[in-house]
Amino acid sequence: MHETVAASPWSPATVVPVARGTTSTPLPGDPNTRFGDMYVIDDPLTEGPSATSPAVGRAQGFYLFLSQHELAAMHYLSLVFTAGRYNGSYIVIQGRDTIPAKVRELPVVGGVGRFRGATGYGLLRMHSFDSTTKNAVLKIDMYLNNMK
Repeated sequence: MHETVAASPWSPATVVPVARGTTSTPLPGDPNTRFGDMYVIDDPLTEGPSATSPAVGRAQGFYLFLSQHELAAMHYLSLVFTAGRYNGSYIVIQGRDTIPAKVRELPVVGGVGRFRGATGYGLLRMHSFDSTTKNAVLKIDMYLNNMK
């Protein structure tokens, strides 16, 4: 999953801030993020970590920072597949993400198409992160059950 916060001429932003928390105290580890900040995303999903890897879909949804004392967000995401055997299907993820953790586990709460009735979890790992731009590449491993 490729998150582009800071756009460039060759790469548009895929993360857009839509609400700013009202507190003036930044969260630990990130002086620009506050409790209540909310972002909408439309991130590319690729087979590998390179931006030139074949596209398989998009991660679409939003997240908001829900803790007053740590860098943690609530994610509401759909992993929408646009290529291969899962084209037209998507997985729904909803859960709390403690961002500094090396491995973050988020629950799968459903799916559509080939993922209808799916449950399970996804493990997120940071592949790369640019602390200046906040652009990131995340590796996501999905573990699914009950697919119809």
